[in-house]
Amino acid sequence: MKLRWYSIVIDCHNVAAQARWWADVLDWRLIFEADDEAVIIPNDMPADLDMEEPVPAHRWHHVPPGLVFVPVPEGKTVKNRLHIDLAPHLEDDRDAQIQWLIDAGARRVDVGQDGSEVTWTVLADPEGNEFCVLSSRDR
Repeated sequence: MKLRWYSIVIDCHNVAAQARWWADVLDWRLIFEADDEAVIIPNDMPADLDMEEPVPAHRWHHVPPGLVFVPVPEGKTVKNRLHIDLAPHLEDDRDAQIQWLIDAGARRVDVGQDGSEVTWTVLADPEGNEFCVLSSRDR
């Protein structure tokens, strides 16, 4: 028996704004939006996977996960127990990408790294959900 990693669900207050922010950050596309849910998927996901037709089993397990945004009434009060790691390619300017994220509404946060010599930068999205920008890599 195999299960497919289908999605990551992100609690938020403004479903539409969060979905669009993350779609911009990841260069993904919004495929569903309602008051109580928004869904984004990778741009390179085959177009036929957006349709109503069932996905054959041999392709099902190779479809990447999406991000789903749902509303919650409470505010965020503690550090995330699960977070997203982003990684730039070796040919990309990591510092410029971090600055772009900050200019787009992210902010630097300290979750215990205390300025130590780490190879990642911890940021928070516009609603405070932490994520990391890792060191540049090519695999």
